[in-house]
Amino acid sequence: MEITDKKEVSEQQQQQEISIVDGGGGGGGGGEKESEERERHARELKAGLHPLRNKFVFWYTRRAPGVRSQSSYEDNIKKIVEFSTVEAFWVCYCHFARPSSLPSPNDLHLFKEGIRPLWEDSANCNGGKWIIRFKKAVSGRFWEDLVLALVGDQLDYGDNICGAVLSIRFNEDILSVWNRNASDHQAVMALRDAIKHQLKLPNSYVMEYKAHNASLRDNSSYRNTWLRG
Repeated sequence: MEITDKKEVSEQQQQQEISIVDGGGGGGGGGEKESEERERHARELKAGLHPLRNKFVFWYTRRAPGVRSQSSYEDNIKKIVEFSTVEAFWVCYCHFARPSSLPSPNDLHLFKEGIRPLWEDSANCNGGKWIIRFKKAVSGRFWEDLVLALVGDQLDYGDNICGAVLSIRFNEDILSVWNRNASDHQAVMALRDAIKHQLKLPNSYVMEYKAHNASLRDNSSYRNTWLRG
């Protein structure tokens, strides 16, 4: 990942932009997972840090030319950094290159720990994603707003969310939010509403949804979407 222009962030901004959870674990992981999360929170609090509800990982994909294959795609996904506290998030995020400075076609991924940014991952395989297309001039702002919302656990039905992707392309950038269950129509539509509300998305933007099993069939992330909202 390229590293450029450090952004100064005050402690007050940290508290305003990212809500923290001082106890409890992430959803959907079972008793053992919750116990591990409680222990992590206790360690981080004892160290004077501010634990996030979930641990996250940033990934970066430098896409190779040609048709996507499973092996080539996995080979090009690189883990950048993982973090579980407010402080660790800002240390890494403030040094990242802005999306507008990155070449295309490439992808930035932010996923909960233990979930790989792949359709076939066990947490993703039954799910899908909401898709929003942005002009390149504004995509960075919406991506940052979404990152802060995910890290700060600001989206309703957050336990149903696996992660988010910013796909940097030649003529536009595409933001997508991945969820666990594409067949739960109520949860899918609730996530759409939460994204619209959190990003203050103008009415002119159309959101599209596509299940990952459909992406596997047609080998495409963003074509042939089956739901618009």
